[in-house]
Amino acid sequence: MKTALTSTKLWAIIPAAGSGHRFSATELKQYQTLFNQTVLEHSVERLNHLPLQGYVLAVRSDDTVLNTLSLSHSERAHFCEGGAERVDSVLNALKYLSLIAHPDDYVLVHDAARPCVTAQSLEALVDYAVTQQTHAILATPVRDTLKKAHQQQIETTVDRSHLWQAQTPQIAKIGRLKQAIEQALIANVTITDEASALEWAGQPVAVVMGRADNIKITYPEDLNLAELIITAQQKTE
Repeated sequence: MKTALTSTKLWAIIPAAGSGHRFSATELKQYQTLFNQTVLEHSVERLNHLPLQGYVLAVRSDDTVLNTLSLSHSERAHFCEGGAERVDSVLNALKYLSLIAHPDDYVLVHDAARPCVTAQSLEALVDYAVTQQTHAILATPVRDTLKKAHQQQIETTVDRSHLWQAQTPQIAKIGRLKQAIEQALIANVTITDEASALEWAGQPVAVVMGRADNIKITYPEDLNLAELIITAQQKTE
């Protein structure tokens, strides 16, 4: 990595307790298979390109699949119970980390269903956050023309010149992120990602250029796209 993490400890959180109803009413998207590994195993393996102190998987109490998996760097693995919403799972994992990590350690929060993030993107994100002493997310500029519509009728075209599509991982200091989420939930603020909690708390969050191939598995057809992406990435390694 460009930045030596000699004085900075790095952790990761993977919220994996969601139901994923947009993918299937009965099947969890993180446990679908890509090249003989689950989506979750791919995502964990990608994160472990970084020199993590450990990673925390927030999972459902009735999860019967997790124990059957071969997780990358299993000696780094920690587990906690997930919550009703993604933000609840992340907060539970942050509470867990607060018992074993320093509040100024950095934590990356990564979607369980993003199996294609590259090592280069991960390194760029961590390097920027540590060097600039800030919070940051991977993101890509919005490419397509955006329309605001009501009842399928276009009202206006949205200016996209300053719009970015957020991805994960998103990186922050453990203590600041935990405090921001806790305060936002007390205030009944809707938290869609870690950056939104930090933004609400008045904390600066930077965007670091990501890649379009860092897709999130949301619909069944995304599995085919992920296979194509992973195949293409392996050819360029």
